[in-house]
Amino acid sequence: MRAVSEKQAADDKVAVVIVAAGRGARAGQAKGPKQYQQIGGGAVIARTLGAFLMHPKIGPVVVAIHADDGALFRRAAGANADRVVAVTGGTSRQESVRLGLLALRSHAPGRVLIHDAARPFVDAELIDRTIAAIGERQGALPALPVADTLKRETAEGMIGETVSRAGLHAAQTPQGFPFWPILAAHEKAHHLGKADFTDDAAIAEWAHIPVKIVPGSPDNVKLTWARDIAMADQRLSSAPRFPDIRTGNGYDVHALEPGDHVTLCGVAIPHDRKLSGHSDADVGLHALTDALLATCGAGDIGTHFPPSDPQWKGAASRIFVEHAVKLVRARGGRIANADITLICEAPRVGPHREAMTEALSAMLRISRNRISIKATTNEKLGFVGREEGIAAIATASVVFPGDVPE
Repeated sequence: MRAVSEKQAADDKVAVVIVAAGRGARAGQAKGPKQYQQIGGGAVIARTLGAFLMHPKIGPVVVAIHADDGALFRRAAGANADRVVAVTGGTSRQESVRLGLLALRSHAPGRVLIHDAARPFVDAELIDRTIAAIGERQGALPALPVADTLKRETAEGMIGETVSRAGLHAAQTPQGFPFWPILAAHEKAHHLGKADFTDDAAIAEWAHIPVKIVPGSPDNVKLTWARDIAMADQRLSSAPRFPDIRTGNGYDVHALEPGDHVTLCGVAIPHDRKLSGHSDADVGLHALTDALLATCGAGDIGTHFPPSDPQWKGAASRIFVEHAVKLVRARGGRIANADITLICEAPRVGPHREAMTEALSAMLRISRNRISIKATTNEKLGFVGREEGIAAIATASVVFPGDVPE
């Protein structure tokens, strides 16, 4: 099977436009626009962003916000504000979507999801269903069959007729489309002055882009009224929390060769041999780098620092750890602890443990009591026992924002 390149993997990602420029007047303005009001201890928009940013199929995310809401958005989004592109939206939802799509042109995504910030209960399964239904010339609309009996009102406020609900659906977001056709449809509508579309599926219909209905989710409600926000807050506050705690592990081994020191966990230790490797061959830090990358599905050390690349020859391995830390923090992660076991017959690690812990504390930006460095021999067994090499096992635990999805 042919390996997928990093560029192909990036091209496969689905872009997202989140619409958050409205004022939400029906929800009441006393506490500000509804997308920034608090539910379950966090802003509505923060929960919405988290659902997409933590999804493995999602690539670039653009958020269309009101011109006055820059600081409000950054406070509400927290660390995730640096992971998205915020653009100033328009005076209507339709115009905000168009401006968000325009901001994605340089990314040239194949597919895009368009979602309302006020739907914070969107889940991974709904995102998956919508993405799967997008075709080269076909959009996807999550929707629920209408369950209520429908009545048409007369001008006098009386019932004029009962409307058959057969085949009727209530539309939700995210709505998904092939990127270039939906951008072209929005641009055409804009240039023709057609500004009365209530959602993107309606624009697609007007532009003769077929749209497939996929099952929506009854939980994926849009917060419209103040009561909706109160009920969402109650739902989240009373529900059991399943914090998103992830554990990664890493393993590395390097052979010994003639030299005058080994570098372990960032500390040079005098020895009659050195570790052989393209960088400084610090097995402890290499294993830790892989453990950190594992917590956010970011590949392994070779993905980011190929040994075939001459720029890493002799490089200090702290560079690799600090890169992994940056990736974890960019995703909103907080490193809870790191545990490294060094496996060697010599040199003795104990006298250098404090220096190693200090070095790791600086790299990881966590306190020393969250770091454990241990050493053991291999009881003279195997390549380690014959003092042909040194191995390391590392484990890292990271807490990410949000809850573990059901």
